[in-house]
Amino acid sequence: MKYSAREEEWAAWMRAAIAGDTLCYDRFLKAVTPYLRSIARRRCDQFGAPPSEVEDVVQEVLLAVHLKRGTWDISRPIGPWLSTIVRNKLIDSLRRRGRYVSVPIEDVMETLEADHQDDGADRIDVERMLDGLRDPQREIVRSISLGGAGIRETAERLQMTEGAVRVALHRALKGLAALYRSNTRENG
Repeated sequence: MKYSAREEEWAAWMRAAIAGDTLCYDRFLKAVTPYLRSIARRRCDQFGAPPSEVEDVVQEVLLAVHLKRGTWDISRPIGPWLSTIVRNKLIDSLRRRGRYVSVPIEDVMETLEADHQDDGADRIDVERMLDGLRDPQREIVRSISLGGAGIRETAERLQMTEGAVRVALHRALKGLAALYRSNTRENG
């Protein structure tokens, strides 16, 4: 499958997912995860981040895609949107760890052109969704994805192992996806 054909298929699945098709959303997530992982791996190499950072970035990207999928302009290609999220999450991760990051202006032109309207409704939706999780999953998502903390920092604060935090984060993301699907069915 050519790159553009693959992106078109992803875009079609995402459009259907935004319209409430959970099967297409599952297909989309399963299809893009290896792609996100390869971009994250390349970006980690490019910015000098350790390979251990890749999975953290991928998990944060998946959560961002889930929470912000409504911001994707369905008339535009999905690949650059996904790449931008990966880049931004990696930069956020490096900054949290005190690393200076320099990004070429060419890499952010598309982001600068995007319309960034935020009426606060996204934040309310996120909090409502998080209330559906149990602790420590809720606290882990708040800490890592919303608060910008790293896996290690969150594990130390919650007195858990890093592996347990990763597992709980993964389960929390699955839980959020299930909550979203049930809310979509109720409201759609």
